[in-house]
Amino acid sequence: MDTLENRTMALAATLQAIAQVQYIARHGETDEAQLAAALKSVLVTEPDSIDDIYPNKQVMANGFRWVINQLGDNHQKDVEITRYLVGLLSLERKLSRNNGALNVLSERINQLQRQLQHFQITDDQMISNFASIYSDVISNLGPKIQISGNPHMLKQTLVQNKIRALLLAAMRSAVLWRQLGGKRRQLVFSRKAIVDTAKQFLTLH
Repeated sequence: MDTLENRTMALAATLQAIAQVQYIARHGETDEAQLAAALKSVLVTEPDSIDDIYPNKQVMANGFRWVINQLGDNHQKDVEITRYLVGLLSLERKLSRNNGALNVLSERINQLQRQLQHFQITDDQMISNFASIYSDVISNLGPKIQISGNPHMLKQTLVQNKIRALLLAAMRSAVLWRQLGGKRRQLVFSRKAIVDTAKQFLTLH
């Protein structure tokens, strides 16, 4: 699979996790299969191929739709999703230059893998564990991403934890996107090729 396809998949996974953040901040709930897929992607630290990270392309359909929506020629772009993506990519750049944070992140993810022996990945305790990694390691690297939504929902601990856990998953895919050669300028200058690739994924799956 060529790198454009791989990069598009990583970008789709990033946007899908961000879109889940937006939805849960507004409604207090999220799609369980998408949540599980996002969290599982964090735990795959030594993949042989990108399919190890994103084995189920059907679960990623929303992500490909978000790629088309945000980078395509329509005029329905979601400004809030763009703001979250820009904030996340800024944090990712800071993370990539911080060896101390990367080492701690690696250790904490290894702990998560051990905890999975005792919990399902979407159990409240696991979600809390994912969330604490985001709070402890990622959140302090730069300006915090300000999440908008329903104030009643945003006060709930489980909602806060799911948002942070999904931001960690979005960060994992953003890291992969950059490792595969993704650059912010491509989101402007290579939009058509990325959108066409996302459309192909939706057609195939």
